[in-house]
Amino acid sequence: MNRPATLLDEALGFDDGESNSRQRRVGRVFLVEDCVETSGAFVLHHLIKRFLSPNHSSSDSVVIFVAFAQPFSHYDRILRKMGCNLAVQRENKRLIFFDMLMLECPDDDGVEGGLIALYGNIHKAVEANSINKNITIIIDDISLLEVAANGSTKDVLNFMHYCHTLTTQFGCTIITVIHEDIYSNGDEFTLPIQMEYLADITLKAEPLVTGLAADIHGQLTEVDLEKDCGKAYNAIVFKNERRR
Repeated sequence: MNRPATLLDEALGFDDGESNSRQRRVGRVFLVEDCVETSGAFVLHHLIKRFLSPNHSSSDSVVIFVAFAQPFSHYDRILRKMGCNLAVQRENKRLIFFDMLMLECPDDDGVEGGLIALYGNIHKAVEANSINKNITIIIDDISLLEVAANGSTKDVLNFMHYCHTLTTQFGCTIITVIHEDIYSNGDEFTLPIQMEYLADITLKAEPLVTGLAADIHGQLTEVDLEKDCGKAYNAIVFKNERRR
């Protein structure tokens, strides 16, 4: 039995039946853009819980989590508060966790080689779980991946284009986060703009345009490039729930 949809589920189109929900996300790239004032991490936490929930009819879902931002214990602690035990899910092989906190690509050709090796590990995990499975690849986050790649935007984009091939080859879903406000404005070749071109759906976590509020953290705006052959916007506000 499916659990009730939340406002975020509705914004993402996950509230109109399981078959339509799968169709909406399979083979697509979701980009979460956030900023210092308004973190988008809650979107990742929500989606991880949704895809791994035992109450979700899509019990054949597998999440491949590539973590540059936090250790496994951080995500496990937060998801346990939300009713999802990541340690159990990892034991049941529904969660494949790559801890990339210590990844440092050497200079020169080492950056490209390090990212190719990482892609190879992701590809093997996808291939091993591709039979009758709905696979979601989560990368948290692209900004820190760029740091690990010694600031090489080109190598990061090449890596993401390789990962993008998995959406067509295996029907994978890709969800990733980028911190938009750490990049300079006006440069069309910045990583956030390039990632927006690659993404099917962009979710922008921003402060409220009306200013700060005690019980509201910010606004989440969805930009779907495939609706109506153009841009479609859907905005919701969310409460300030700081998780430590």
